Amino acid sequence: MSDYPELSLLISGEFLSAKGRISNPIYNPSTEQVLGELPHASKGDLDRALESSESAFRSWSRTSPLERSNIIRKAAGLLRERSESIATQLTLEEGKTIAESRIEVLTCAEIFEWSAEEGRRTYGRIVPSRTPEHRQMVFKEPVGPVAAFAPWNFPGLTPARKVAAALAAGCTCILKPAEETPATALALAHALTLAGLPKGVLNVVFGVPAEVSNYLLSSPVIRKLSFTGSTAVGKELAKLAANDLKRTTMELGGHAPVIVCADADMEKVVSLAVASKARNAGQVCISPTRFYVAEEVSDRFIAAFSEAMRALRVTNGLDEVSQMGSLANNRRVAAMETYLEDARKHGAKFHTGGTRLGNIGFFWEPTVVSDVPNEARIMNEEPFGAVAVVNRFDKLESAIDQANRLPYGLSAYAFTNDLRAAKMIEREVRSGMIGLNTFQVTLPETPFGGVRHSGYGSEGGTEGIDGYLHTKFVSQL
Repeated sequence: MSDYPELSLLISGEFLSAKGRISNPIYNPSTEQVLGELPHASKGDLDRALESSESAFRSWSRTSPLERSNIIRKAAGLLRERSESIATQLTLEEGKTIAESRIEVLTCAEIFEWSAEEGRRTYGRIVPSRTPEHRQMVFKEPVGPVAAFAPWNFPGLTPARKVAAALAAGCTCILKPAEETPATALALAHALTLAGLPKGVLNVVFGVPAEVSNYLLSSPVIRKLSFTGSTAVGKELAKLAANDLKRTTMELGGHAPVIVCADADMEKVVSLAVASKARNAGQVCISPTRFYVAEEVSDRFIAAFSEAMRALRVTNGLDEVSQMGSLANNRRVAAMETYLEDARKHGAKFHTGGTRLGNIGFFWEPTVVSDVPNEARIMNEEPFGAVAVVNRFDKLESAIDQANRLPYGLSAYAFTNDLRAAKMIEREVRSGMIGLNTFQVTLPETPFGGVRHSGYGSEGGTEGIDGYLHTKFVSQL
């Protein structure tokens, strides 16, 4: 397709085509048509990426924070200039609505700008000494070359977080985006290259995920791993990183609970919940999925929520009127079918949706089910799709217990106008991020990360930069 670019690797400053390399086809999830061919990195390509990353680190880590900032900010400007074409590529390969893709690309530019400026503020400090002639100094230094692995659901935003923070901190980076959605990450790399990023500071590779990750993490060159993806894969990568004591940031799975108290503004809650649940067809690690609603307002909530979900326009994401695009791949369709059939067997009530739409493209009906027992798979495994489960509670304490029942703790939400209830939720719910009367829990300037099986470490905010720095103490007489 003319709107979709030729795909490549980026190795030591060179964009390398699929010619002469193993490749895989990239599909449009809305039409199932082939968009292009993605080259896989050979062992030699990975060796070159490692060598150039190590070599470039020696100079990039000594480049002034101001100069690094100028390059990253210039790249942000290029992303803004090209935002419409990049957004189109994003929708073509991932399936989300063009409106969402535009927001994502502009958010990438914001992340670049934030990281560029925050990289200039990686302050150390002077520790007052016990004698006048003694100086005690604390420095922050970049950890070294980084391996960054990003998923397919946010093919721009997630790589932007990792790359921008690493580069701003003075690290070099080898990025492996998802093989299903490569063009958006490559657009970030093109912007940085045009902005004057020295060769080797950023490499972009693709291949069989397990093979690439094993190869990179077995190299002593890599000193930091940043991974976003499933808990199962994250555990395996953490083991590999532990063999060489590499620093790690893990943003893993979730299963976000939403507590809706009886005093909440029901119209506002429904409006916000539909928008948040429909975002990227529910393929969001912080997507609200387990709704616990006060019993006295639960029927009203279910009726209004189901009606609003049923009214969503589900079409090709390039259609300007689309309110929800396709799922990203056929695996998600199969997963929805499996989870919902299991829920049906466990006695769940279906209020809207529950089936695939059409037979071309991976479209799914926005789905609302209720009264699902905890034994059902959908209550224990993240569905990662356009389905919401609504269960009822009588006491706030029982809702909090249900919110904390699973080992995940990425995001959680609650809606109440009762200050005491809000404080209890803030204090008692185990989660890395909590939205009170909002589903907005992520901005470039705020930390993004979870606890327990949802991972550790943060991306975004000052915490995101800190993950790419180590502390050096100098004592001088």
